Amino acid sequence: MNKPFEIEQNAPNVHTVRFRNVRSGWEQWVLLSSDRHHDSAFCDQRFERQHLEEARARGALVLDFGDLFDAMQGKEDRRQSKDELRNENKRRNYLDSLVTTAAEFYGPYAAHFGLLGLGNHEASVLDKHGTNLTSLLTHRLRSEYGCPGYAGGYGGWVRFMFVIHKTVQAQIRLKYFHGAGGGGPVTRGVIQSNRQAVYLPDADIVVNGHTHDAWHVPIARERLTDLGVQHHDLQHHVRTATYKDEYRDGSEGWHVERGGAPKPIGAVWMRLFYAHPHRLECEFTQALRMPQG
Repeated sequence: MNKPFEIEQNAPNVHTVRFRNVRSGWEQWVLLSSDRHHDSAFCDQRFERQHLEEARARGALVLDFGDLFDAMQGKEDRRQSKDELRNENKRRNYLDSLVTTAAEFYGPYAAHFGLLGLGNHEASVLDKHGTNLTSLLTHRLRSEYGCPGYAGGYGGWVRFMFVIHKTVQAQIRLKYFHGAGGGGPVTRGVIQSNRQAVYLPDADIVVNGHTHDAWHVPIARERLTDLGVQHHDLQHHVRTATYKDEYRDGSEGWHVERGGAPKPIGAVWMRLFYAHPHRLECEFTQALRMPQG
């Protein structure tokens, strides 16, 4: 049976996903996620697994954009909290155990992972300990479970390349950036989409995470082709949520003490499809549950 997609690495933070034999009725699901914080005791691993089972059933591609690891329970980390340490990671070799337990969890779904990006939590471990958890996990998934995907950067590009009716070539360009700043209690980081739209004119889709918010903002643009043909398109700005419930019942914890609000839990489904008349389209669905106290 033919694989639904092929992945190649063009640069450390540029990857290409190829889809062949696209024709009328074709569709491809992609799960966009970030901020899983998988090893936190407050990560909803059951909801993670539900989405991964759906990805397997749909033959979906999974793209993760950083902070898959929480990784805050090391002896030198001032953010550590015993309440967030899972039993399976209560080890002297704490960082090694994070990679081992994550590989065991994601291994059954490794065939669907196309990209594992770097987040600020992994970057902190890299700065303090010289250990790249993202690269180590990706290596384990590739070598032990046959994962076709690659480790990405804190920011980077994914090019979706389509061969339509075996001859026509088309592409959709996705720019990802794990994120920066606190998002803002009012704008939830939406204002950043206007800034990014200015310096990312080549992106069809812009995905951010980090702030644990969830939204989709399409920006309509007027364009002019090299042949002088005027047309309109959309640049889709997507913010991915988290699988970690930091708020819980609102009674305690760093997130509560700083005045943080409940955050949506989940990820984003992107559906790529070939629509009539002869054009590629994409649509986005937030796959969320609200945190439960």
